[in-house]
Amino acid sequence: MSQNVIQIGILMRYPEDESSMVEWKREIPQSEQIIKTVIAFCNHTGGKIVVGVADSGEIIGVSVGEIQKAMEFLDKAIYEASHPTIIPRIYAQRFGEKSVLVIEVSSGMSKPYFRKSEGLDRGTYIRLGRSTMKATPDIIEELRWQASGLDFETLPNYRATKEDLDLGAIQDFLDGRKNQAHAECSEPILRAYALLVLEHSKLYPTNAALLLFGKRPQLFLTEAMIICTHFQGISGREAIASVDCEGTLFNQFSQAYSFITSRLYKSFRIRGPKREEKLEIPEVAIREALLNAIIHRNYHIKGPTKISIYDNRVEIFDPGSFVGPFDPNNLKTGITCLRNPVICKIFREADYVEKLGTGLIAIFDSYQAHNLADPRVLEGENFVKIILPREAKKKMKPQENELSKLFASSSEISLNDIQKTLGISRATATRKMNRWIKERKVERIGKTRSIRFRIREE
Repeated sequence: MSQNVIQIGILMRYPEDESSMVEWKREIPQSEQIIKTVIAFCNHTGGKIVVGVADSGEIIGVSVGEIQKAMEFLDKAIYEASHPTIIPRIYAQRFGEKSVLVIEVSSGMSKPYFRKSEGLDRGTYIRLGRSTMKATPDIIEELRWQASGLDFETLPNYRATKEDLDLGAIQDFLDGRKNQAHAECSEPILRAYALLVLEHSKLYPTNAALLLFGKRPQLFLTEAMIICTHFQGISGREAIASVDCEGTLFNQFSQAYSFITSRLYKSFRIRGPKREEKLEIPEVAIREALLNAIIHRNYHIKGPTKISIYDNRVEIFDPGSFVGPFDPNNLKTGITCLRNPVICKIFREADYVEKLGTGLIAIFDSYQAHNLADPRVLEGENFVKIILPREAKKKMKPQENELSKLFASSSEISLNDIQKTLGISRATATRKMNRWIKERKVERIGKTRSIRFRIREE
């Protein structure tokens, strides 16, 4: 038996939790469902389906006969149904007296992968947290770039020329770089930073160059902006103040940061001859959340970053999902996958970013130090949202605390999610949610077995 298996009494729990890279199944599902999930794994960072694991994580096993039968047809079914061809690794894994069936694939090198019978537009699937979903046209195009080793930020913008760049601002950046030798703003240095691209004997600015140092970035990338709004109360019905943050990404950061800090409450303390101000939310959390939104957003998506300030929270809504695997339970590990390496490199050399992978850690640590309610990081369909509470941490019972963590990791959760997290029956999970609905903590979405729940914001 694997040493990593958690054994409770006579029960054994599978060593890996469900995530964007692991999916549990109690029984062998229909091959159609397996094919969709396998395609989604290949379009993501790889993953595996483990059959013979209950919703609670308990290993219940699959019979040898079922495993043998599945191994005889699944690899052929996946091979014939997918394009480009996917060759999975299918094997049995034994835990004590029980065996599970594992269907495993690596991240594909020929993205986008899709189901032949549905075609590219309708048959491309992706992983979103623990769910498998159809890809949008924007995501399909991004998958093509990934297969070619390209990023949207490094693509040339054919409508722009070198004259559309503020060369003085680039020189200021080069002069102010930390731990870097002096350099002149020349064609070789601009090409080295992937700010200019030579195509057909003509130089074009890249999208990153226009975003970072363009004279009028929104002329070429109209939605590359931040809309900040302060709402009355805790819903988005009546706006008190609003500002559109435009210009370069550096200008947008400065404008948005000033707007947020100017709309929050401050406390004062006299120390000696000086008066000290303290913001209700840690300034480091605001800074890191804002930098995270600017550096990691998907600028190919035609939609702005949105910042909403309510009486009880600040929300930062960013177009584009996480580039790498998203595990809400491991947000403090410091693992970083870059969508925009050029933008990140220049922000780091400009001394806006200290160390890669420390932003979310700094947010959670600062909230812990100020005894504030835990921040939430949600991944939705082609968006990421960071929620910074404006209220103190509340004392909760252990089960309530686990549920709060679950809601902090997803915009919506199902009864199965609750069962797995708390290790309770479906009936108990239903009663608990009904009580929370009555207390106006959550609201119900959908009907029958597709019921889901989300935090009630108003």
